[in-house]
Amino acid sequence: QVQLVESGGGLAQPGGSLRLSCAASGSNFKIKAMGWYRQVPGKERELVATISSGGTINYTDSVKGRFAISRDTAKNTEYVYLQMNSLKPEDTAVYHCHARITLPTMAFGDLGPDDYWGTGTQVTISS
Repeated sequence: QVQLVESGGGLAQPGGSLRLSCAASGSNFKIKAMGWYRQVPGKERELVATISSGGTINYTDSVKGRFAISRDTAKNTEYVYLQMNSLKPEDTAVYHCHARITLPTMAFGDLGPDDYWGTGTQVTISS
């Protein structure tokens, strides 16, 4: 069982900054990639940024140069962060943490990968 827990959303003014954090915890799992997606009512969830286990990073065009994704590991917990600068009203959305995970087993090797999602954190950019 793997859980993703986000934190760091809230209200910011245009031009301001916010930092999102996500902790992936559980027992005996391997991260293939982690990232952030966002969704506004009536629209599909869209990719914001991803980072692979090898460190490859991708951003959607609208956040390039403004957002930065990073990862960290500590005591069976994997962290992914999203530093958001120069925020715009159009960045307003619910931001969801995502992880693509495999579960190592003795008998069958690695199971998966499967997608795991956090419940989301609201980001509102408004003056």
